[in-house]
Amino acid sequence: MVQFSPLSDKKLQECDPRLQILCNKVLQIYDVMILCGHRDKATQNSLHDEGLTQVHWPNSKHNETPSMAVDMAPYPLDWKDTKRFYFLAGLMFATADQLGFKIRWGGDWSMDMDFEDQKFNDLVHFELIDS
Repeated sequence: MVQFSPLSDKKLQECDPRLQILCNKVLQIYDVMILCGHRDKATQNSLHDEGLTQVHWPNSKHNETPSMAVDMAPYPLDWKDTKRFYFLAGLMFATADQLGFKIRWGGDWSMDMDFEDQKFNDLVHFELIDS
């Protein structure tokens, strides 16, 4: 069984158990890394100030304990190869559907399947939606 690196695993452990299950299943299909699980106040607000997130503490699903969001990227990380991020999103949606979880992706915030209407793309961001 393929496993996350110790650093990725540590970040994933900060996430809701459903995200842990989802990410571990996707890892068996596609090599990925966890960039972020939970964010404390200082980290969240710093990322906002840098323009890397749209919300201040405590308004991100990353700010909940456990985190209801995970930032995950294809490994090795290449920010310019966006096709790999879209492929990963498809795997995440298909796997989440098989598991009975609903997720939102930072590449389609409105969840309308229109990837061109985003004002802020966050292709590594996945969050649970409780129904």
